[in-house]
Amino acid sequence: QVQLVESGGGLVPPGGSLRLSCVASGVTFSSRTMGWYRQAPGKQRELVATMTFGGVTNYADSVKGRSTISRDNPKRMVSLQMNSLKPEDTAVYYCVRFDLWGRPEYWGQGTQVTVSS
Repeated sequence: QVQLVESGGGLVPPGGSLRLSCVASGVTFSSRTMGWYRQAPGKQRELVATMTFGGVTNYADSVKGRSTISRDNPKRMVSLQMNSLKPEDTAVYYCVRFDLWGRPEYWGQGTQVTVSS
């Protein structure tokens, strides 16, 4: 059974930090790109960050310089460290595993991040 389980979301004041984590089971992990999407209310889903199995990273301009994606293959975990959070970072964040062609294939259930004072 495929499972991508996110954790680490919550309420944080502007300027704060959060670390999101995702543990994968039932799927090939170490040889696939992993990443994070987010979706804010009334907005389209946005790709936030990706990391290939070789360690190449890519970030949305909106989070570049404030976020870091990392992975721990033995633990089958991908994480997203977010700093200097802004109210516009408020969204549900989804962990995603991509297929061999770079298309999102499996999704987690999402974790809510709310940035508010």
